[in-house]
Amino acid sequence: MRFSVSYLALCVSLAVHGSAARAVVAVDEEVAVESRGLVGSLVGGVVPGVLSTVLGLGDVLKQLDQTRDPQAILNILNGVKPRATPTSLPEVQETLQSIYGSATPTNLFKNVALQLGAGLVPQGGGRKDLTTIIEEYTKGDNSVNNPNNPTNVSRPVYPSAAAGDAPYSVPEAQLRAAIHIPADFTFGAKPPVLFVPGTWSYGGSVFGTNLRKLLTGSPHADPVWLNVPGGMMRDAQVNSEYIAYAINYLSAICNNNNLTVVSWSQGGLDTQWAFTFWPSTRTRVSSFLPVSPDYHGTVLANVLCLSADSDIGLGLCDPSVIQQEYTSNYIATLRAAGGDSAYVPTTTFYSGFFDEIVQPQHGTDASAYLLDARGVGVTNIEPQVVCPPGLPGAGFYGHAGMLYHPLTYALIEDALIYGSSNLSRVDVAEVCLSYAASGLGLEDVLATAGLIPVALGIMLTSPDKRMVEPQIMPYAREFSSRG
Repeated sequence: MRFSVSYLALCVSLAVHGSAARAVVAVDEEVAVESRGLVGSLVGGVVPGVLSTVLGLGDVLKQLDQTRDPQAILNILNGVKPRATPTSLPEVQETLQSIYGSATPTNLFKNVALQLGAGLVPQGGGRKDLTTIIEEYTKGDNSVNNPNNPTNVSRPVYPSAAAGDAPYSVPEAQLRAAIHIPADFTFGAKPPVLFVPGTWSYGGSVFGTNLRKLLTGSPHADPVWLNVPGGMMRDAQVNSEYIAYAINYLSAICNNNNLTVVSWSQGGLDTQWAFTFWPSTRTRVSSFLPVSPDYHGTVLANVLCLSADSDIGLGLCDPSVIQQEYTSNYIATLRAAGGDSAYVPTTTFYSGFFDEIVQPQHGTDASAYLLDARGVGVTNIEPQVVCPPGLPGAGFYGHAGMLYHPLTYALIEDALIYGSSNLSRVDVAEVCLSYAASGLGLEDVLATAGLIPVALGIMLTSPDKRMVEPQIMPYAREFSSRG
């Protein structure tokens, strides 16, 4: 596995000393990444000085350098109000690039402060603080208690949909309540589409201003979304149970029709876990369309782990964040069990320039890059490679930006029409002329870009923090090198 040049240099520089050191796992013959020790100089990295001066955030950035306490960081961020607002999509792209596109990744909380100050948040947020925006994001469409009681379930889905499926640890009522079925759902008259969110997020807010908005009312799609309790911050294996159940349940209430799964971030990783250990799900999905997934985790996961009493760069983490570390047992177990290759026709979308959450994320070394050992059909889409150079679609897109990328939507729409996506059916040059998918405006793009500050804000408030990842469930332990 090769990292890009900047990440080779980065990983070499991020050493943790003394008793803090954990097992060293080689990911390249030239570079070894120290597991759970990636904060170091990254937290004190360089920030775009010109932008910080323009926004008057110099003192804020200094304060963020001086604390690792989650509540203190949130309090600092709450004091940042927009001092500018982009007026065009090109300006959004340029501003995001100035914040996140430096050669060396910077402190993400400093970047969030810059993003808040630059007005890259939902326009409806006005001058509300980050906490208020978060509270608004976790209501309504993001409910985890949905009264789903259709009586036309055509086949059993719990405690098992088929022999060979892993057992559930979550009660069925709770699994079912996490599925948000809109009032106009057709129960199979149109093909169902399941939206699966990422870490520190809920399906309603993640997709409401991008892909779900575009597909609502389509004759080829009937959107449904998951709101996993805890915002996908708890054990990723449990998050995967919600996905596995939702796939089988939705098929069963839709006359056994197959569905399409669209995911973001950790949602793609956990859907792959569901395919791996709940084989019944594979026969119920026509196409899998993950956006910014991290099938091999990310070397940046540890940057997000903070602790008020930690001075060695090893803060407490949400369980699923530890599991998304590049060297985690969860990642190793999935890959050992065959989860590095697709189980259903899959098109994966990831930005090589520049995903601020998942790295490495470029070329065939990308964490999002999925193999096709089973010959089901896999297309790995890196827009900076697919789009002709110089066009807007070949420019800067981050972790959330791939949700509004025009090529993402074009291929998802193609998959919904034909059963699986095919790049040859898309006029790439025409699609890549746009900064965002047709049908999305400035407010939609700002709201989608704002998912990153909101997600990190939710992370700062989450109570379940630990140093060690959850144990691998018994059904998967034969694939785990650590038992």
